Amino acid sequence: MNTTTVRDGDGEQERTTLDEVIAAQGVHVRPLRQAIALLLGDWRQHDDLVRDSTLPRRSLGELLDALAGDLEHREVRGGGRLMRIAPSAAPRYRPYAERADQTGNGGDGGGEPPAALLAATTRDVAEVPVPLAALDHVQATPETVLRRALWLDERYDLRTARLLFLGDHDLTSLAVRAVRPEADLTVVDLDERLLAYVDERSAGSIRTVHADLRFGLPPVAEGAADLVFSDPPYTPEGMGLFAARGISCLAEPARGRLLLAYGYSPRHPALGGAVQRRLSGLGLTFEAIIPDFHRYLGAQAIGSAADLYVCQPTAQAAKATGRRTGIYTHGPQSVESERPERDLLDGLAGIAAADGHTVETRRADWAKPASAPAGTALVFDLTADPGPWLLRVLLATNAGRVATLLPNSHPDLGDARSQAALSELLAAKYRLRFLRSTPDNTHAVVLADAVAPEPDEVDGAGLVARSLLTRAHGKLANTAREALVRASGTGGTAMTKNEARAALAPLMTGLDGFRLIDLPRHRLAAVLTGAAELAAAR
Repeated sequence: MNTTTVRDGDGEQERTTLDEVIAAQGVHVRPLRQAIALLLGDWRQHDDLVRDSTLPRRSLGELLDALAGDLEHREVRGGGRLMRIAPSAAPRYRPYAERADQTGNGGDGGGEPPAALLAATTRDVAEVPVPLAALDHVQATPETVLRRALWLDERYDLRTARLLFLGDHDLTSLAVRAVRPEADLTVVDLDERLLAYVDERSAGSIRTVHADLRFGLPPVAEGAADLVFSDPPYTPEGMGLFAARGISCLAEPARGRLLLAYGYSPRHPALGGAVQRRLSGLGLTFEAIIPDFHRYLGAQAIGSAADLYVCQPTAQAAKATGRRTGIYTHGPQSVESERPERDLLDGLAGIAAADGHTVETRRADWAKPASAPAGTALVFDLTADPGPWLLRVLLATNAGRVATLLPNSHPDLGDARSQAALSELLAAKYRLRFLRSTPDNTHAVVLADAVAPEPDEVDGAGLVARSLLTRAHGKLANTAREALVRASGTGGTAMTKNEARAALAPLMTGLDGFRLIDLPRHRLAAVLTGAAELAAAR
């Protein structure tokens, strides 16, 4: 087996030519491993290897070149040659071979799933947070969820491929975790409830990231995956946006795969054509379309079924840029939704202008930090907020006053407990006032006034919390370390950077590359509390 020496972050390591051939296959490595397994068995002809492994002729040639020194050949009567890996070399190649313990229940959706796995998936689905119509949630059946996991595990090598889910109310990530416990899994979702549920059910083994894809993709998710799976909103706008964000998530788009669920009624083929043109226009090729792979507890307009699109990005595949809004089929962020009446926005501006503030209107967005000069109030129209926007906008914005217009039914306004939870979370940064049924009886205003620190403040816990909340777009490991060092100096000798890093290490586990604003709400609260407690203990 030929080897070369390469240098990486861990020093010099030996890498075989075979390793390089495998790496060049990207996520589509199983045919190559299958070819190795065939060569470890009986004698094989070249053409049989191509057909039985499904490996392209050129790729098989590269594999055979990498194995050259360890191949045996035998002439056959009538012409042709057989080949195999020499028995003496076989032990070195067995780790590369396709394993024999695959479930075999993936395929095109046929076959009966293992009963124990199906029972576990059914329990997970039964307790998932209630679907939100405004986010086009339609629950896939437990059988479909497990079928996805088994198919992914059969088709791709989930021992090595990083799999990211753009939205996962169906809980496919949990099913993959059950099928392949060692898989590297990430869920990016807008629904705070869903992220907390996945975190809890997976015991923290699935990375959870908060994002609204309409406003951007968190840096921690960019280029972070080899495979991306998504069941997007079935509008052309929604499919196009999720697909483009999915391309951005792939470390090497041309070597990765984007797996999409999509369905349309056969009574409306033009809609299916529009979506397929949108995907093709992004530079995606359709490696396969498996009909009726997904089944749903609803979505009867499309026969409660959808196809599985296996997409390979081309070298020219387009990543998403900019901001999108109307992508859903229902609710205030649907394709046909309308802006609120001018009178409501004027009423919001009037409330914000109290005490002589100048008013500046900004659009709902938290992709970048927002700030304003002293004496300027920033106002945001959040009437389309499905729940998470209010917190994210307040995290992203540093201003003396922030005024937001929301529906009266917003989850953070529903009762005193919900209001208190949000107020407590942001207490080190803003003092909140909740004005229900204002400016009319279906809307509400949340007024946030900045909390000014005292010049001689010695409250280390408050200083740390405020520092993190006002630098929500900074890399969390850095902002937390700097805040702890600064806070420790208020009560005596300041910690060194290394001491602060070591103290924060348990709290930062699994958060490499995260910003505070990317954390799911439950983890955000835990980080703020934990960092404040470390400061208070000094």
